Amino acid sequence: MELVEETVLLAKTMGQVEETAHLTILARAACAQLAGRLRAGVTPDHCRTAFCTAAAWLTLAGLEGGQTVRRFSAGDLTVETDGQDRQTFWRMAQDLMRPYLRDDGFAFRGVMG
Repeated sequence: MELVEETVLLAKTMGQVEETAHLTILARAACAQLAGRLRAGVTPDHCRTAFCTAAAWLTLAGLEGGQTVRRFSAGDLTVETDGQDRQTFWRMAQDLMRPYLRDDGFAFRGVMG
């Protein structure tokens, strides 16, 4: 099975969403994004399960317009969300793929004093 197809299948299952053209487009973009950040010598097939799962989470993050509001009241303004937002999906994907991705972070080498 192709990586994008596997990612779409996982996103449909995990997010309980229907397959749409948007889902496939987002899955293709998520796979491309992750593949472009892999460490030298690592391919998506080296970490296929983690890769497709992380790409599915990124796909779901792209589908989410933010958090889903479960309850809203106007008196003293209460808003209750489901807690699954874009940042949560993005963070889970980054954590899962951390061993396979290049370190693009910032680091100090030293401070002149």
